Amino acid sequence: MYLPGHFALDDLAVAAEFVDQAGSADLVTFDGARPVSTLLPVIWERPPAGSPGHGSLLGHLALANPQWQTVAAGVPGLAIVHGPQAYVSPSWYQSTREHGRAVPTWNYRTVHFTGEVVIHRDEDWIRDVVTRLTERHERGRPGRWWVADAPEQFLAGQLRAIVGVELRIASIEAKDKLSQNRSAEDQANVIAALRSEPDPGSRAVADLMAARPPRERRPG
Repeated sequence: MYLPGHFALDDLAVAAEFVDQAGSADLVTFDGARPVSTLLPVIWERPPAGSPGHGSLLGHLALANPQWQTVAAGVPGLAIVHGPQAYVSPSWYQSTREHGRAVPTWNYRTVHFTGEVVIHRDEDWIRDVVTRLTERHERGRPGRWWVADAPEQFLAGQLRAIVGVELRIASIEAKDKLSQNRSAEDQANVIAALRSEPDPGSRAVADLMAARPPRERRPG
């Protein structure tokens, strides 16, 4: 990832909360000829506090999806977690009116994980991940669904139709491109303009910008 220092999201607790809320990632692997990708619901299984390492991303792929069979040995995988994103018009900058030296840009949040991709065929491992994913997304719903609600024979057949995927995280790159290189006045104008845009992504980016501590807002 291209990651200028002033766009780095260095707070891993913030990145972890974001990944948990996003709930999915694009898993990119190399099959020996080209990169391939699948969008997966994932769980970031973090190590206990004080333990080394970054843990693993856990998920599953369809057995019929050839990606799991073509993961190139020794080639790290990449998991991309996407956050809100929005177009930023230079017409929103006070500095544009002062000197005109501005161009459009794109604001966003994203987290990239790289590491070894391990495929799991053990039914207990797969069942555990499916159960944990279900619990995450069903928790708190009225009339929620439980894995045990499905007939066991049917469930066993469904579990045989998927494979478990684990990305053992070697590195994490987290990026907040949120106009930190603009003046405080320009940032305030961008926040106000994004909140007036019709799409929820723009408003979500405005909220991310507004939540940044003032000390992180760099003059431009």
